Parts: sequence; C-alpha cells; structure tokens
Amino acid sequence: MNPEEDGPKRTLTARVVKVLVHQRHERGMSLEPHASRCVRAGDVHELVTTDHVETASGARIDRVAFLGFAEFGQGGVIDRGDLLRIGDRFVGTVLGFDACHFPNHYNILVHTDTPLSGGDLGLRPEAELSFAQTPEAAVVASRVGLSAHRRGF
Repeated sequence: MNPEEDGPKRTLTARVVKVLVHQRHERGMSLEPHASRCVRAGDVHELVTTDHVETASGARIDRVAFLGFAEFGQGGVIDRGDLLRIGDRFVGTVLGFDACHFPNHYNILVHTDTPLSGGDLGLRPEAELSFAQTPEAAVVASRVGLSAHRRGF
C-alpha cells in the first residue's frame, strides 16, 4: 500500500475449487517484483502459505504449505499486505506472488506464522475467502481520497 498512490479498494471474494493438503520445505518459489496483481472475474489462482518474510524481488521461498485453488467472482486488485480470511477466520497477509505457472495461474503467497495446508485448516470446496486492505491502509486510503475530494477531483 502506497498512500501517495493508492486509494480505497473493494474486498475481493473467491471460492475454493480444490483443496490441497501437502507441504514442501525446498519448494524454490521466486517472489515476483510486483507488490500487486490484478485478477479477473473467473480467474483461478493457487493459495500458498509460508513463514518467509522477505519481500525483495526474486527472494527464494522454500517452506510452503498449499491451501488450494480459488476462483474469483469479480475482478479487482490484490496487494502485498492484504488480509486473507476464510469465512470469518483470519489466515494471514499477502506476502507476494510467484509466477512459475503463469499464465495458467499465479501462486498467491500468504504469510502465516507456520505454513498451513488446506487440510490443516479443514478447508472444503466452495468455502468463501476474501482479500481485504488492512484497516490501517483503508484509513490512510480514505484520508487520501478525502483530501483529493476536497481539492475538487
């Protein structure tokens, strides 16, 4: 979230279409340089949790657990730092993206204290999940938007 460029955004929702239950300790994913990615209605992307914290472009991500694949019901933007919830349960924050399978799908990397798979969370097909701005980012974005509105934009 860059408060000088980013305003408020919609919360994106998706539904689980396939649950994954495995973990890897030497996965070798590579963090994309982009802090955000657009998704289109109907896109399916893979959700992967990790305890890594590096956000530098090309950072190697090894310790991962796979949640599953999710289909997005509407278009929007996912940003590094967005909060991932499954139902009302907080899961983690978006760390970034790995594009090793793109254009088929992105791996959306989610930071958690320990890598958690779909099996660890009891995930089921059709479970609803959401990606939302952090409350702090939403407040900053609202203030920036309010300031722009007062200037006549």
